[in-house]
Amino acid sequence: MKEIIGHGDIAKVLNKTDKDVLFFASGVSNSSETRESEYQREKDLLLAQDRNQRLVYFGSLSIFYGDTRYTQHKKEMEQLVKDNFPKYCIVRLGNISWGDNPHTLINTLKNHLAEGEPLQIQDVYRYVVEEEEFLHWINLIPDSFNCEMNVPGTRMKVAEIVKKYVLP
Repeated sequence: MKEIIGHGDIAKVLNKTDKDVLFFASGVSNSSETRESEYQREKDLLLAQDRNQRLVYFGSLSIFYGDTRYTQHKKEMEQLVKDNFPKYCIVRLGNISWGDNPHTLINTLKNHLAEGEPLQIQDVYRYVVEEEEFLHWINLIPDSFNCEMNVPGTRMKVAEIVKKYVLP
């Protein structure tokens, strides 16, 4: 039986898949979060889940290139999943292109533009995942073995992201 923990942008699209797993899509959604209580809340919620179910946890690709409180937390959460859930899949994502979370890269840029603030466009690459591609990979999660999946989407300079998703 499918169960979705969470109510955010990722959780909302998981209804479009027929995977019978426990999707853990509730966590720290702001990579700039500083309140330790938010990190602890996610840990406590994860550890309260049924450990007999197959768990799908959503991590972040930023663990490979960032060293922030958020990325440290994501690494800790992945280890908690591995240590406490005998059946799991960890799905690491880039930036999502959909939803209304004000803390995603695309929505942050849109909000700055709408408020008349100058856009700070860093000369760096980021990864953007479209909803259709996300669901494609979710449907390919194996049922019979543990795995870790990196779903980067498209590698883009931030200026390209602004042109495609913010200015249209």
